[in-house]
Amino acid sequence: MNSSTSEMSAAPTAESTSLQKQENDKQEIDEDLKEASEVFNSLFSTRRPKDGWAGLSSGLKSIGKGTAAGVASLVAQPIAGAHENGVRGFFGGLATGVASAVALPVTGVCVGAYQMSRGVANSVEAMNASKQGMMWDNEKREWIHYYLEKDKEEVEKREAELKSGGGKTASGENSAAADINERKVKDREYYDLMGVSTNATAGEIKKAYYKEARKCHPDKCQDDPEAAAKFQALGHAYQILSNEQSRASYDKNGKPETNSADANLANEIDPLVFFAVMFGSHLVEPYIGELWIATTADTLMKDAMEQQQSMDMENMTEEDAAKFLASKSASSEEMTLKQRKREVKCALNLREKIIPFMEAKDEDDIMAFKASIAKEASKIVSTSFGATFLVAIGFTLEVEAEEYIGVQTSALGVGAINARFRRARKSNANNWRIMGAGINAATTGRKAMKEVEAVQKQMEEKKAMTVGGEEEDGEDKAMDEEKAKMAAQKLEETIPALLELAWAINDRDISRTLKGACKKLFSDAEVPIETRIRRAEAIHLLGKDFYTIGKECGGEKYDVKDTKDIKARAEVAVMTTMAKAQGQEVTDDDTEDMIRRAKDMQQGRDDAGAAAANKQTASTDANMT
Repeated sequence: MNSSTSEMSAAPTAESTSLQKQENDKQEIDEDLKEASEVFNSLFSTRRPKDGWAGLSSGLKSIGKGTAAGVASLVAQPIAGAHENGVRGFFGGLATGVASAVALPVTGVCVGAYQMSRGVANSVEAMNASKQGMMWDNEKREWIHYYLEKDKEEVEKREAELKSGGGKTASGENSAAADINERKVKDREYYDLMGVSTNATAGEIKKAYYKEARKCHPDKCQDDPEAAAKFQALGHAYQILSNEQSRASYDKNGKPETNSADANLANEIDPLVFFAVMFGSHLVEPYIGELWIATTADTLMKDAMEQQQSMDMENMTEEDAAKFLASKSASSEEMTLKQRKREVKCALNLREKIIPFMEAKDEDDIMAFKASIAKEASKIVSTSFGATFLVAIGFTLEVEAEEYIGVQTSALGVGAINARFRRARKSNANNWRIMGAGINAATTGRKAMKEVEAVQKQMEEKKAMTVGGEEEDGEDKAMDEEKAKMAAQKLEETIPALLELAWAINDRDISRTLKGACKKLFSDAEVPIETRIRRAEAIHLLGKDFYTIGKECGGEKYDVKDTKDIKARAEVAVMTTMAKAQGQEVTDDDTEDMIRRAKDMQQGRDDAGAAAANKQTASTDANMT
C-alpha cells in the first residue's frame, strides 16, 4: 500500500519537473530570440521608409553596417576564442568569424535591397500625400494630417506633465498629500518664510512670494520697524528658490556660509540669457527661438547640479532615490520636447509675421510688407552678428518655401529639385565647416595652453632665482601680474577659433529648426492648400530679402576679427545675467548700450596704454642719444 502510494506521488513530481524544464527552455528560447531581434534591429533598419530616397538611404546603411559588422566579427572572434581556449579557441573563433564575415554582409545586402524596394513602392504614396499637404510622422511611420494649433496644445500639455512629474503638488485636493510626502531638504527656512511646501512648483513659489511681499512691504507696514528686513529676507529667499540651480544647491547644502560673488556666481549665471546677449540673438529670437548651444549649456549646468545630488543618494530614502532616477531618465524626452516646442513657436511667429502679406489686397500692400521686412532687417544687421543671422535665417526660409511651392505647383515635384540641391550643398559645406572649425579650435586651444604653461614655468624659474625680503615680495607680485596678463593674452587669442566653431554649430541649428518650423507651417491642415501655398510665397519673399541684405553686409563669410567686441559682449553678458538673476529689469537696448560703453572704455584703455608705450620708447631713444 505504502509502496503504491510512493510510486503515485513520484510520478506527478517527475511530470512537474519535466514541465518546469520545458517552461524554462521555452523562456530561454524567447529571451534568445528577443536578444537576436534587438541585435538585428540595431544592425539593420527595417522601419517603413518614407519614399524612394529614404529607402535608398536605409538600404545603404544596412549594407554598410552589415559589412562593418562582418569585418569586426572576423577580427574579434579569433581573439575572443584564443583568450578562452588558447589555440583551439583561436581556430574555433576564426571559423565563426569567417562565417559571420560572409553572413552579415549578405544579410545587409538583402535587407538593403528589401528597404530600397519598399521605398520605391512607397514613392507614389509619398508624392500623393505631399500633394495633399500631409506630413510624414517619423514615430508612427505614416503620412498624417498635421494641425499646428493641436500640436501646440499637445506640447503644452506634455510640458506641464513633465514639470509636475505626472501628478499634482499644488494646493487643492492634493495639498495634504504633498505636505505629508514633502521632499527632504538640508534646510527649509526659505520655504517656511514663504509658506510653501518643499514640493512647490515655480508657479506656486512666485504666487506665494507676491502674497507674502504685500504683507510685509515697508510702504504698507510703516509702523513695523522690522518690515524692511523681512521684505529683504523674503526677496532673497525668492531669488534662491525661483532659480532651478540655486534651489537645487540650497536643497542639498542649505544656506551658503558665504555670500561672496564667487560662491554664488554659478547659481546666478543663466546660460540662456548669457548666450542671448553674447550673440545678440534677442532680435531674431521670434524666428529661431533659443539657440541649441544655450539650451545645451543650461542642461549641462542642471546636470552638474543633479550629479552633486546623486552623490548624496546614499542618504536618500528609497522613494526619493527612485524619483531622482526617474527625473534623469526623462531628461532626453525633455530635450526632444524643447526642440518640438521651439519649432512650433517659430512656426506660430512666422504665421503672425506674414499676416500683412496674407491679407494684402493690392500691390501697395505687398510693397508695404516688403518695406517692413527691409526695416526689420536693417535693425537686425546693426548688431554685431546680425548679418550672419540674416544669411542663415534667410537662406533656410527661402529654400524651404521654394521646395514646398515646387512640390505643389509642378508635375512630380520637379520644381523642388533645385531647392533640395541647394539645401544639400549648404548642409554638406556646413558639416565640413564644423569639422574644420572643431579641429582648429582644438589645435589653437592646445597651443595656447602650452604657451601659458611655458610662461608659468619661466616665471617660476625667475621667482626661484630672486632673493631678498620686501624687495622679493614686490618682485614676486610684479611677476604674478605679468604672468596673469600674458596668460590672459594667450587665451584671448583662442576666441576667434572658438567662436568660429560656435557659429558653425549655430548655422546648422538654425537651419534644422527653421526647416521643422516651415514644414509645420506649410503642412497645417487647418487651412486649404491654396492658403498654404500663399504662406510659402510670403516666407519665400521674407527669406529672400533677409538673405540679400545679410549677404550685402558680409554675413555670408563670417570671420571673427574684432576680439575687443567679443570681450565687451562677454563682460556685459555676465553682468546682464547676474542682474536678471537678482530681479533687475535689463532691456535689450540697455544691453546694447552697455556693450558700446564697454568697447569705448576698452578702446580708451588701449589708447592710453599705446600712448604710454610710445612715450617710454621716445624717452629711451632720447637717453641713448
